[in-house]
Amino acid sequence: MNALYDIIGIPFGYLMKIINSLFPNYAVSIIIFTIVTKLILFPVNYKTQKNSARMQLLNPKLEKLRKSYANNPQKLQEEQQKLYAEEGINPMASCLPAFIQMFLLFGVLDVVYKPLTHILDFSKSVISDACAIAGVRTNDLRCELRIMSALDKESSKFAELGSNFVDQVSDFSKRFTVFGANLGKVPTLHPESWTKEAVILAMIPFCAGIAQLLVSFYTQIHQKKVNPNAQMGGGCMTAMMYIFPLISVWFAFEVPAGVGFYWIWSSLFSFLITFALNQYFSIERITKINEAEKEKARIYAEKHPEKKTFMQRMLEQQALLEQQQNGGQRRSDKNGVSRSEMNKYNREKINEARRRMAEKYGDDYSDDDNNED
Repeated sequence: MNALYDIIGIPFGYLMKIINSLFPNYAVSIIIFTIVTKLILFPVNYKTQKNSARMQLLNPKLEKLRKSYANNPQKLQEEQQKLYAEEGINPMASCLPAFIQMFLLFGVLDVVYKPLTHILDFSKSVISDACAIAGVRTNDLRCELRIMSALDKESSKFAELGSNFVDQVSDFSKRFTVFGANLGKVPTLHPESWTKEAVILAMIPFCAGIAQLLVSFYTQIHQKKVNPNAQMGGGCMTAMMYIFPLISVWFAFEVPAGVGFYWIWSSLFSFLITFALNQYFSIERITKINEAEKEKARIYAEKHPEKKTFMQRMLEQQALLEQQQNGGQRRSDKNGVSRSEMNKYNREKINEARRRMAEKYGDDYSDDDNNED
């Protein structure tokens, strides 16, 4: 796990070091860092939001499929995938931002845990010696934060590392704050005393939860607005809307306050970006974009017939799976006719009889009614 933090933390560390050199206060640096990462990832958010808006145009067609194949889930899934393939839409695209956010969180954790490495640029040997003086293990994720805390209490213990180390760490510790609260400390609801710092630290997890709740509320309201007839999942979706903010609060109480502080601003900026893109992707604009994307996908498919889209590969995999299942269930009778072929023949005979009875008595008849069986 430490190796994962190191790999992801290195590029974020360089970025944070540059930002911190321009904005010495660490809290301000985190805010600027969040803005920069959101700008870098804006193309991904734009594409995801565009895909989501195009999905909303399909809601009437999807609703029709749900009604037509209400009693045949397998057929419903197959028809939905065909529709996605025809429209050139990947319904799984919305998972990408969540993955990227998790990826970012590992980077932020490493930057907050290791300011001596990423910001002050001390070597591993110096940090290892400092860990020995502070009495902490070098493989402890919070070893650098514990070094800073030990140095603040008794800087003379670190004199052998040189005045440069002591002065730089002491100066950075003073700037590693928000309103005087040390962002390297873990918030708690049971401090030794409710000082100003303890109150500020305890507020950070709750603010992170409120910011996440804001995003959840807005997402639910927007979904109801663009698709009022859609089923929102009832109590399950409502419960999840509150569970995620609660997880944010719990997690922010388990990690240094700097991570929770980042989470607050990340949620707020995500809300602003989502709100702005939702306003941009009006029905008129997304309809034009959808037609252009479909035409673009059609031309690309004609020029590159050997390349398949994600949904085309999904359909092929599903067809192959069904073929294997049917192959395993085939049983040849004495005339060499498989069970599946016999079932198909029997269904056709039954449908033909129903059709004749309907014609005889003047009733309406549709093959679609029987295809659902």
